[in-house]
Amino acid sequence: MRRINTPDQALRVLRIALILGLSLTGACAIATEEPAFIVSLAQRDCEVREYPALVVAEVSVTGDRKAAASAGFRLLAGYIFGGNTARQKIAMTAPVVQAAAVGQKIAMTAPVLQSGGNGQWLIRFIMPRGSTLESLPSPNNPRAQLHNIAPARMAVARFSGLARQDRIAAKTAALAGFVNAQHLQAIGSPSLAQYDPPWTLWFLRRNEVMIPIAPVAAN
Repeated sequence: MRRINTPDQALRVLRIALILGLSLTGACAIATEEPAFIVSLAQRDCEVREYPALVVAEVSVTGDRKAAASAGFRLLAGYIFGGNTARQKIAMTAPVVQAAAVGQKIAMTAPVLQSGGNGQWLIRFIMPRGSTLESLPSPNNPRAQLHNIAPARMAVARFSGLARQDRIAAKTAALAGFVNAQHLQAIGSPSLAQYDPPWTLWFLRRNEVMIPIAPVAAN
């Protein structure tokens, strides 16, 4: 075992231990619920999932991907932390989803969802299980909107670590290859789903790229 010989070394070890503790406890405390889904096909890091109908809070944000994700998160966090007509706190779920806004809304379900195009992004929080448009309080900020999301079939590629642009691009390409190889039909643009709070250590972070695909044809 390596010895700690100086006060500076001891301080560095203490900081690492504190950050690790915050990451582990924060991840458990904040993201306690994830939407249910059924896996109908799995191959290495790629899956096809069947998601039920969901209710989401959504905001449209302009900017680069990272800045838009941060701004959208703050706006939606304001809603669930009491910025609503009932001053009601709503449980945080995972993931947060980000997708490019390209003229029509992406039929995306679960995580925080982030997607975008031409600098316009949709950021989504999934509302807790059992939520309805009638039971949820209205957001105080008119930029935040509540929507029903229909049941959806999603092709998903999982990856850990930081969601850098090069990794997102590589996983998106791999997922597109999976969709083609399995003779599936993409019906929307890719989205990025992130499951962890920003202080989570990079090697503990869970991310996914998602592509909506056509449902199985009825016989």
